[in-house]
Amino acid sequence: MARLEEAGATLLALPMRGYSPKLRLGTLEIVRAASEAYGWEGNTKLRPPVPPAARITRMDEAFAWLALIPDDRYVLRRIAAARALTHPLTGRHLTPWRRLGAALGADHKAVQRWHAEAIGLIARALAGGGRHG
Repeated sequence: MARLEEAGATLLALPMRGYSPKLRLGTLEIVRAASEAYGWEGNTKLRPPVPPAARITRMDEAFAWLALIPDDRYVLRRIAAARALTHPLTGRHLTPWRRLGAALGADHKAVQRWHAEAIGLIARALAGGGRHG
């Protein structure tokens, strides 16, 4: 489960878009004060550092494990994928149990049991030599 959560944090730490075209255009912003240089103006959001290539490779491998959950148990796969998404800076889950339960029309305790079942399916498949990228 920790590897799936690391994969989710890695996914969320990846940049949402490519590099800025400002370097090509030659319109870089000029820093007028030292406080601007360090983002102390108050309206900036902390971004996690871009993950290294090895962590991205581990992310790809861990997310491939979701395919070890049988196709007829797709709800378990969705629950495992949703719970894997953790904030890269705080480590908090993006989707709490109750919100998942509300989305699925089920009790949050049932969703917790289904998640444990999904993790168990993945662990048994990996222990049995299942395909895992």
